[in-house]
Amino acid sequence: MGKLFGTDGIRGVANLDLTPELAFKIGRAGAYILAKGKKGKIVIGKDTRQSGDMLEAALAAGICSIGVDVIKLGVIPTPAVAYLTKKYKALAGVVISASHNPVEYNGIKFFDEDGFKLKDEIEDQIESYIFNDKGIDTRPIKGEIGQIIEDLHAPRYYMDYLKSTIKRDFKGLKIAVDCGNGAVYKIAAELLKELGAEVVVINDEPNGVNINVECGSTNPSAIQSLVLDTKADIGLSFDGDADRLIAVDEKGNIIDGDHILAICGTYLKEQNRLKKDTIVGTVMTNIGLDLYLKSKGLKVVKTKVGDRYVMEEMLKHGYVLGGEQSGHIIFLEYSTTGDGMLTALQLINVMKETGKKASELNSLMKSYPQVLVNARVKKELKEAYMENEEISSEIKRVEDSFKGEGRVVIRPSGTEPLIRVMIEGKDKDTIERVAKDLARFIEERIG
Repeated sequence: MGKLFGTDGIRGVANLDLTPELAFKIGRAGAYILAKGKKGKIVIGKDTRQSGDMLEAALAAGICSIGVDVIKLGVIPTPAVAYLTKKYKALAGVVISASHNPVEYNGIKFFDEDGFKLKDEIEDQIESYIFNDKGIDTRPIKGEIGQIIEDLHAPRYYMDYLKSTIKRDFKGLKIAVDCGNGAVYKIAAELLKELGAEVVVINDEPNGVNINVECGSTNPSAIQSLVLDTKADIGLSFDGDADRLIAVDEKGNIIDGDHILAICGTYLKEQNRLKKDTIVGTVMTNIGLDLYLKSKGLKVVKTKVGDRYVMEEMLKHGYVLGGEQSGHIIFLEYSTTGDGMLTALQLINVMKETGKKASELNSLMKSYPQVLVNARVKKELKEAYMENEEISSEIKRVEDSFKGEGRVVIRPSGTEPLIRVMIEGKDKDTIERVAKDLARFIEERIG
């Protein structure tokens, strides 16, 4: 049996790897496992990819074939689906999106009835039925077949909830926004305007194939230019499904996830709301955050890369703030998953509450240079790179060469045939050269 679910749902090239036939089976198996024989509803949201309509139709058909109703939320951010799943008392929520990946990719991700990503064992159960459809004997007929209902009010409910998480309006601020031609293209500017801000927006005209293309949180130069050109107080850049945020201060400097954690963690500590004085990061978290938090008497706990692992650690120990350098930030007081719009509101709220400019807040911590280089490898070998003795020996040699003044983090991509080589140290030119050499070394052996 193959493995469908990765660290963030099922991903693949739409209509090639992730086919409508497979989407139907995913919908059918998912509804069977999650409904547990109950009559109920499952909500579905999607990003702006052209393939989303095809996959949504197949997925919804599979769900209805089990006797479960489908509520179509339309184009909406991933975290909105998590929130609305719980609000609507749905059996589950499903998102059709490949997040920051190129447009040819798409994905299917489930949330449970409480808005959390599914546990591994539940995903394993769904997979077992996908690969053995004979195990599902549920075939309702007549009025027991599920119905499909379109919900036009979903964005409004989500926006109103986001506004309830802050105390101040944003009057007097000019905010620049890059929607990435993704799921937030309608609501981002509208929400910020409702809060009183002056808003300038780009990449809010999706056409089905321009999502993430030279825009959004993985291409921050666009929002940097917009902030400087319009003299905005802060810039916000979202990825395709808007579960992550990369911000930019008024000087054009990037405020990445680590800096957002420093800013919001400091504020929550001052408000006596930072449980156990601890923030959850990952192995990719910049050492600059460690040093800053230590100077404030705060701690950082690190997990594997992936917001699901950050969330697991937070739930296990009762922490309220965690996230990744890439901009996945989890405010557990308000959300069950990373939420770009929520993060934007919390960040701007700190600006308003403290009266400080974005650049002042951005300077709380100093980031050490990091270089990330991708090594393209054979898909079947990306998880087993350390089994190659030459590669493991070279990684150790590079680590030893830093003599404690640098870090090497090697990890396989969760969705693509890549091994990511991250090196952190004092001198950027040196670590850039070393990272490229190491990536090339890996490619030559398992590429």
